[in-house]
Amino acid sequence: MQPLTGIALKLCSVLMFISMASLIKATSDHVPAGQAVFFRSLFAVPVILAWLTIRGDLRTGLRVKSPMAHFWRGFVGTAAMGMMFAGLGLLPLPEVTALGYAAPLLTVVFAAMFLGETVGVFRLASVALGLSGVLIILAPRLTLLSEETVQMAQAVGAVLTLMGAVCAALAQIYIRKLVQSEQTSAIVFYFSLTSTLLSLLTLPFGWVLPAPREALLLIVAGLLGGMGQIFLTSAYRFAGASVVAPFDYASMVFALLIGYFIFAETPTTQMLLGAAIVIAAGVLIILREGHLGLKRSKARSGITPQG
Repeated sequence: MQPLTGIALKLCSVLMFISMASLIKATSDHVPAGQAVFFRSLFAVPVILAWLTIRGDLRTGLRVKSPMAHFWRGFVGTAAMGMMFAGLGLLPLPEVTALGYAAPLLTVVFAAMFLGETVGVFRLASVALGLSGVLIILAPRLTLLSEETVQMAQAVGAVLTLMGAVCAALAQIYIRKLVQSEQTSAIVFYFSLTSTLLSLLTLPFGWVLPAPREALLLIVAGLLGGMGQIFLTSAYRFAGASVVAPFDYASMVFALLIGYFIFAETPTTQMLLGAAIVIAAGVLIILREGHLGLKRSKARSGITPQG
């Protein structure tokens, strides 16, 4: 294990994903979310194929045992991406980022519901804490009875982003099932392929001819998305999940900086408070799962854990 290398790769992936989201946001006034999903997915494919070729996995790494499982993972993942991209056009970047942190919290709940995983009181309490932070972030946006068009748009953006987090959590459940029988390279590749094809279904709902600058931003967003996926996958080859996973939350730092300097977005105190609570809950869950994993490893090796 090389933890510093794993952490560096993880931070690179986080920076690439938040930069990708920024480029999508920059085009969101003109380019529909479904079309943005198409560009992000399509231009990630050559990056992933090049990575597999370099690793020598192109021939064997794309074999699948359960095509329909890949389809359903792609379906919920595409829905998550589309709703998140729609949210980016209606809400500040840091707020979308913070609401996206609901996904790992919901994954804990869904794992208990659909995978039969045992979830103890500590993790349930952490999930409840995190969801209270989500409610703090959402509260100012849920002014659905307001007649203000801007407030209505922000409320819709908040709901879409939260629904995107729900779909992202469901996608994680499918991934947990897939990794038991499928190679990681196949999961990564077929998600991009599936989301590219599914995004074409939104074509009748108002695709536009992007300006040259918009097209360039969308292409770069796709390339960054593919590279981010590669760096993310590689990070876990050098360090354990409990080491690198907390660095997901570095995306809030990047989002705040990009939001302030690029989009002139100033976060509210309430949004920052809610985000801090969600991040704290997420880190607690990661640390707890790391501790439980260590205990399971010791039990398998015949070492009795102390305390």
